[in-house]
Amino acid sequence: MPLIRRQFLQAAAGATMSLPFAGAARAQAYPSRSVRVIVPVGAGGANDTSTRLIAQKLSESLKQQFYVENIVGAGGNIGMAQAMKAAPDGYTMLSVAPSFVINPTLNPKTPFDPMRDFAPVTLMCATPTVIVVHDSLGVGSIKALIALLKANPGKFSYSSAGTGTPANLAGELFKAAYGVDIIHVPFTGGGPAMNSTIGGHTPISFPALSTAAPSIVGGKVRGLAVMSPKRSLTLPDVPTMAESGLGDQQADVFVGVVLPAGAPRSVVDLLHREIVQALALADVKKRLAQLGFDPIGNSPDDFGAWIKAEVTKWAKVMREANIRLP
Repeated sequence: MPLIRRQFLQAAAGATMSLPFAGAARAQAYPSRSVRVIVPVGAGGANDTSTRLIAQKLSESLKQQFYVENIVGAGGNIGMAQAMKAAPDGYTMLSVAPSFVINPTLNPKTPFDPMRDFAPVTLMCATPTVIVVHDSLGVGSIKALIALLKANPGKFSYSSAGTGTPANLAGELFKAAYGVDIIHVPFTGGGPAMNSTIGGHTPISFPALSTAAPSIVGGKVRGLAVMSPKRSLTLPDVPTMAESGLGDQQADVFVGVVLPAGAPRSVVDLLHREIVQALALADVKKRLAQLGFDPIGNSPDDFGAWIKAEVTKWAKVMREANIRLP
């Protein structure tokens, strides 16, 4: 074989063999600059705090700044819409909470579709809804509460942070599942709603466990059951609905991460891996527990399936309860 031809074939073979390594180098180049993490609610809440916790760990592990930007308004729709419109290059992340799966049905003006317009990364953490009551009801179990409500239709009320909020939808899910008649009283936030239950004015509530835990531990309200497949690490003495013999009713308040649709799968997988590793750190688990959250870190595909199931579940609840914003 002539020398020139042999040298060409050797060079071509070397180039071919190097292609996977070139591709790996390109994938490893992300992130090469700062990454914006949109939180579509105000600073200071559990969603914001848990997201900042993970963003800091990503900054440390990936050697680029992951900075949180709070973009509030329209029940989270403004921030989520901005994330949807961002370039799908991995440099804009979106922290999502229940409004992500509720708003498309609740508000006809919602500008995004959670399944079409975003690429799921992972469900970072969640806290279950807990059914709490004021001691004046005199019930010590969820079965006793249901019996009391069935014997007194329309007599008792439950509080929530507002129409269409997770607590409202959990209450309507409970009503439909067990055929009870309780009156919904919306407030302007979780704090006023919980204070009303603590005062016995609306003696039942369906808050996130992260919101209710201090009041339960302090004896201000009684936690009857968590609407979750398993007990929470934060309040391990509160049984699940299934353990109470009432089937598996699930209502979670969660924090997850998505990217704009079309983001490279390599970036999705990288962020998923790094977030899961961060969730396994002792200091992260401790801080999430203080917030009332359990770490999850499921796969992108599992999170996508979960989002679809949640949209379907809550759409059904809202249709049956006629919950919809004008």
